[in-house]
Amino acid sequence: MVNLEQLQSFMKRQVEEDRKQSYVNVSGTSLQDALKQASIELGLPVKKIEYEVLERGSQGLLGVGKKPCIILAYPARAPQAGLGTDEFPDLDFSALAAERGNPNQDGEVFVRLSSQGVLLKVTAPRGNGVPATERQAVEMLSSRSAGQINKGMVAKVVKLAEGEFVRVGDYDHNPSNDAILSLEIADMEMKAYLTALPPGPGGADPAFDTIIAFLEQNGVVEGINSDAVAGFIDRPQYKVPFVVAEGIPPKNGADARVVYNFQTDPTKVKLKEVNGRVDFKELNLVQNVVEGQVLARKIPAERGEAGRTVTGKLLPAKDGKDFDIDVGKNIRLSEDKMTAVAEMNGQVILSGGRIHVEPVYTVAGDVNLKTGHVLFLGTVLVKGNVEDGFEVKAAGNIEVMGSVGKCNLDAEGDIIVHQGITGKSAGVIKAGKSVWSKFIENSRVEAGELVVVSDGIINSEVFANRRIICKGKRAAIVGGKLRASEEINAKTLGSVAGMETYVEVGYDPHSKEHLVALQKRDGEITAEQGDIALNMKTLEHQLRAKKELPKDKVASYNDLKQRKVTLMAEQKKLREEIAGIHNYLNQLKFQGKISASGTVFPGVRISIKDAMLEVRNEFKGVTFVSEGGTVKVTKYEESDEDISMMNRRG
Repeated sequence: MVNLEQLQSFMKRQVEEDRKQSYVNVSGTSLQDALKQASIELGLPVKKIEYEVLERGSQGLLGVGKKPCIILAYPARAPQAGLGTDEFPDLDFSALAAERGNPNQDGEVFVRLSSQGVLLKVTAPRGNGVPATERQAVEMLSSRSAGQINKGMVAKVVKLAEGEFVRVGDYDHNPSNDAILSLEIADMEMKAYLTALPPGPGGADPAFDTIIAFLEQNGVVEGINSDAVAGFIDRPQYKVPFVVAEGIPPKNGADARVVYNFQTDPTKVKLKEVNGRVDFKELNLVQNVVEGQVLARKIPAERGEAGRTVTGKLLPAKDGKDFDIDVGKNIRLSEDKMTAVAEMNGQVILSGGRIHVEPVYTVAGDVNLKTGHVLFLGTVLVKGNVEDGFEVKAAGNIEVMGSVGKCNLDAEGDIIVHQGITGKSAGVIKAGKSVWSKFIENSRVEAGELVVVSDGIINSEVFANRRIICKGKRAAIVGGKLRASEEINAKTLGSVAGMETYVEVGYDPHSKEHLVALQKRDGEITAEQGDIALNMKTLEHQLRAKKELPKDKVASYNDLKQRKVTLMAEQKKLREEIAGIHNYLNQLKFQGKISASGTVFPGVRISIKDAMLEVRNEFKGVTFVSEGGTVKVTKYEESDEDISMMNRRG
């Protein structure tokens, strides 16, 4: 398909060729006679002449009404390279019309009076537009000039509709009556307005080049709007000023800015959906970052772009302001100062335009629906309570100034609860290091090192990899299960009511707990194997009695047989793991001891390594140790563990 640029180039060449051509308007009694006359006037053989029939002529009736044949003749053009029918197919004007953004437009006629003569331009219709007619062209020419018009050339221009001005006639040109141009430069030389007074009798319309030269002569050299000038040439509006040039305003450079890789507005809460419901406990108020994480990048300041007035004066622009990323605690800048990076795990905060990473996240009140669950890659300080149903997880320590309810607390460091833990048989507390609390009640507590309580442990499961210390005026351990590798020490063990209290030392509590779970599963497998064996024997008995079993019984027997094989494989692997844990526990060098500075009540069960003792009589001020595979009662020994929180926090 031919594009607009190709078409314009082709038409321009055609117009230039037309201007070089010699035209003759001849007549004859017939077409052949007219061509002979044209050959004489052009000095060319008939075969090298192209022509257009203006009037076909008529023989009339008996010589009455006879009319001559009139033609417009001119030398034939030589074929141009690249414009053969194979190389230049039929032009698709509809596509060009669409390309110009207006699918339908009528053909138009334009007339200009120039110093060279009367000029005519006709444009082709677009899409479904109507072509301009010769009559329209003649009428417009008549309205502008009383000069001599070449009607044949008018017809040719209308027919070709090439969109270029073509000389079609002459008139008596009076240069003194040409259109007069005036110029106004306004808006601090940022705009130029051109006004033209109409030409007088015999005067010419201003030409495109004339207008451009006029602007330049009057100092307008920048921002000239060629389209506006061309539009005036086609449709001149005299005595009406129009913007012929506009200056280029300066463009100041944008200031440097910082793009943050975290939410800078803490009030924007993103609620999490669970199974299609919004979980109001998952508020995600803490923005955790890790060491080495990129937190912000700087977009450098931009250079300004100078402008110019229509008279060419330079309008300087300002470069954007530059600045460094403002960093605070635990943040470092890259060598090029374009990137801010976290130096530690914690909470990223933007305060006063400065970025910080805080190793401690502080909850000013309670952990509840207002705060949601708390997950932090540092230390969490809760100045109130942790209400039922909420979680606090920290890569550092967790310190709660109030109490902890039926909650989950999980810290890689220490957990300190100033007012105590009331788990309501569902709360779970896990610390990678130690747990300090005023009391523990109906909870499960696991610690990598110590569990230290001042007012007692009641009906709870407490496991410590080293020691459980219950020390204070009311430091009693009543009910539940407690395991520690090295020592359990309290003022009182058990209660007057004989509540069952199980205390065990000398083992790695996690390994021992896993061992208990494996042994429980081993027992379940043994029981299931017994049931399978019984059912298989029943089916085998039926087979011997009836010589044949129904298909469903056969399928059931095969399922039992396969299940038996599966259980045997599982039990084999299970018992290998049990044996491995036994070996590990036997190799541990923990001696272990259990002590009570006050009273040990009946109902307390004591386990030190493989030695067991069920207390049936009341003891006072004693320490239990293992000796010779039995539990031996000795004089009370004070724990040598330093349980001061001040020496352990930090």
